[in-house]
Parts: sequence; C-alpha cells; structure tokens
Amino acid sequence: MTNTTHFGYATVEENEKVHKVAEVFHSVASKYDVMNDLMSAGLHRAWKIFTIAQAGVRPGFKVLDIAGGTGDLSKEFAKQAGPSGEVWLTDINESMLRVGRDRLLNKGILTPTLLCDAEKIPFPDNYFDRVTVAFGLRNMTHKDAALAEMRRVLKPGGKLLVLEFSKVATALQKPYDVYSFSVLPWLGKMIANDADSYRYLAESIRMHPDQETLKTMMQEAGLDCVNYFNLSAGVAALHTGIKL
Repeated sequence: MTNTTHFGYATVEENEKVHKVAEVFHSVASKYDVMNDLMSAGLHRAWKIFTIAQAGVRPGFKVLDIAGGTGDLSKEFAKQAGPSGEVWLTDINESMLRVGRDRLLNKGILTPTLLCDAEKIPFPDNYFDRVTVAFGLRNMTHKDAALAEMRRVLKPGGKLLVLEFSKVATALQKPYDVYSFSVLPWLGKMIANDADSYRYLAESIRMHPDQETLKTMMQEAGLDCVNYFNLSAGVAALHTGIKL
C-alpha cells in the first residue's frame, strides 16, 4: 500500500511527487529569476534582504542554504561569513543548483554547492550556526521530517529561518486569487513557455501550512522561540526558530 500526498491540488503517490516537483524546476530554472521579479514586482528581493538581516550571519559562521536555487541568500551569506566561514548552497534539483553555482562563480564567489535532499541532510549533528530555506519548504513531501533534520544540524543557539509564501490577509484574498490563477499562468506561458508550472505554484501556495500552523510544526520539530513576520500582508512570511 503506497502513501499519497498533494501536488498542488492533485493527490499523487509520494514518490511521484518528487519527480513532478523536479520536472517543474527543471522546466523553469533558466527563467527563474526573471519570473520571480515579474511575479512579485521585485518584492522577493526585499523579502530576501529582510531574511538576510534577520539571519545575522557573522565572520566565521557556518551556514546551510537549503533549496537555495539561484543563490541569492548564499551570495550574501558568503560575503558576511568571510574566508573563515563556511556557506553551503544546496538544492535537490540539479538544474536549479547549476544555475546558482554558475551565478556565484560569475560573481567571483567560491562556496561549496551540494545536491541535497532536505529530508536527509548529509551533515553531522550540531554543525551549522544558521540554516535557511527560502521558497522551498512547500515543495517538500515530509515537511516535519525536513524541519527535524534542519534542527538536527543546527548548533545549540543556532537559528533556522524559513521564508515561504503564506496566507494573505483576508481583504486581499479575492484579488490575490485572480492574480494567482489567471495572471501567473499567463506570465509563465509568455516568459517561460510553461503555464502548468506556474499553475502548480499557485496551488502549492494554497496547500502550504498557514503562519500559525507552520509555527506549530517548527515547535513540534523541537525549535524554541519560534516567531514569524508577515511580509507584504502575508503574501510571504518569515518564520524563525532557535535550537536551545
């Protein structure tokens, strides 16, 4: 008997979801940054700047950037951690990881990259000062297992930061739905020649735990001092937690 999970609004077998998510990101990798700017009117950059500020990375820190994609966070963390630090750019999708690695190299930033499943992080316990995941948690099949792994590899006193799309304020729900299910797929078709992947994006956001639910999940994973910040009226939210 196989276990099932959701892929957007569809119900699929768990092992099938991994392949379907991989197909999405193989398809959009080359246009990922352009589409992010168009979809969010550039707001994703402000959300990431806020996340970087909340991370408070200092020289010598060890940082794990999970589902790091095109390397926006890793780029800044590598500068902040400096030559005495250690910043790992990881992603489960090879196409995304290649784009991120090449972007960092083109900017003269030499930092290790690793093909990595967040549910099975290949690092020892208590290794990192900071672990971040930006817009990747909602694509993970077993979010509870991934959160537990992120906590495991954090040092005592280390911080986990989860930046993700979340539940928008009620007053904006209707126009946000129109935008998500009409405009996003159209943009995907025009720019990336892929409407289906951006239709999945809209559905996956609706299926992702809301702010309070994710806060509870992080607490259940063993994190303390869990808090969240609503960004752009809840279009995105940054959750933070400490390993004590």
